[in-house]
Formats: sequence, structure tokens, C-alpha cells
Amino acid sequence: MMLWINIYIVVLGMVLGSFFHVVAWRVPEGQSIVHPPSSCSHCQHRLSALDMIPVLSYIGTKGRCRHCNTRISIQYPIGEAITGLLFLWVFLHFGWTGDTLIGWLLVSLSVIITLSDLQVMKIPNKVLLFFAPIFLIMVVWLPGTMSIVSHLSGAIAGGGILLLISFISRGGMGMGDVKLFALYGWVIGFSNILLALFIACLLGTLVGMGLRLLGKVQKQQPIPFGPFLAAGTLIAFMYGAQIIDAYLSLIG
Repeated sequence: MMLWINIYIVVLGMVLGSFFHVVAWRVPEGQSIVHPPSSCSHCQHRLSALDMIPVLSYIGTKGRCRHCNTRISIQYPIGEAITGLLFLWVFLHFGWTGDTLIGWLLVSLSVIITLSDLQVMKIPNKVLLFFAPIFLIMVVWLPGTMSIVSHLSGAIAGGGILLLISFISRGGMGMGDVKLFALYGWVIGFSNILLALFIACLLGTLVGMGLRLLGKVQKQQPIPFGPFLAAGTLIAFMYGAQIIDAYLSLIG
């Protein structure tokens, strides 16, 4: 029984991951997410349900459009698979609790802004405005171990620190990142948002150095920071208490 539940959750995540691609591409351009229907970016042929089965359609067509044979970007099946696995990861960690629902919402927001930031270096306000009231209600409604003060201070710290960085760097940090991290701070609380920022900076530094050493980006070329904020937040949300306790034990 548990195996089928896990499979269902992975499939659910992959289906949503496919939809998140549409949101990430269309919302920054001011387009509707429901019209026009999805089509091949090359030949403009409308995609059928057979063309939009997460991961399997890509495998079945060998990564090519069935109508014009143009190669389809592998980012689509990879994004769908990662979303499915992230949904399963959250469920296996928290089980049937309110934290799982919050975790799935965090994953959903994180996948959308990661795709959007990587593609057009934008974190759409409409996406943040959609998730903000949901997270506001969820945090207040669902019982948790953190106080409202911790959630509120997390939002202030998350947004405030990045706003300060943006001011000092004269726009080096985008306001989309500031608003995103304030929202993340509201969800995961004060101590976890500080940990999330540390993880994000560490990951961003390592990846940035690696890309420059490989010649993938130039020295002054900006790198989207939203994906690292998302990764740091998810790690802190899942394992923040354990990481902080381990650190305090180490220095204590």
C-alpha cells in the first residue's frame, strides 16, 4: 500500500512539475497560463495529451517533437522528475502532517521561481502574490513548534538582510530575491532563514566558482540567486533543527 502511495505522490509531483514549467515561462511574459494551449515552440503544432505525459512522453518520442522532429529541451523531463522526487522527499520526511502540505507548497514555489529565474532572471510578482496569502493562512492555521513572533521575525530578517545587500551592492541583489526571501522567512522562521541564507551563499559561491572555472560564465556575468535561495530554504525547512543542534553541540 505504501509503495502505491509513494508512486502516486511522485506522479502528482511530476504532473505539477509539467504545469510549473508553463507558469514559469508564461507569467514573466504577461501571458495566460491556460490560453493558448501548449504547442511546439518550433512548428507551433498544438500538443495533445499524449505529448504531455510527464517524462514518459519525452522518452517515447526520444526527445523530439512528433510533428517537426525538432529536439525538445531535456530541462522539461528533468524538471518534472525533480519535482516528483521533491514531493516524495517531503512526504517521506514528514508523513501525513501539516508540514508535508507546507513543504509541497514550498517545493511548488521553489520550482517555479527557479525555472523562471534561470530562464529570464525574473521572480514574478504574480507568483509571489499567489503564494503569499496561502502561506500566511497555513502558518497561522496549522499548529507548529514555532511562535508567530519567530515567523514574523523570519520574514523581517529574510527580506531585511537581502534588502541591505541590495542597497550596499547598488542593485546587485534583485528585489524579486528580497520579496521571495521575506516570504520564505515567514514560512520557516527566524533561525531557519539565517541557516537558509548561509546555505544559499555557500552553494552559490561553489557553483559560481565551478561555472567560471569551466568557462560557462564570464567574470562579471550575473548568476541567478533565486535557485540557491530556494535550495537553502528547502534544506533548512527539512533539516534546520538537526543542523542547528549539531552546530551548537559542536561549539558547546
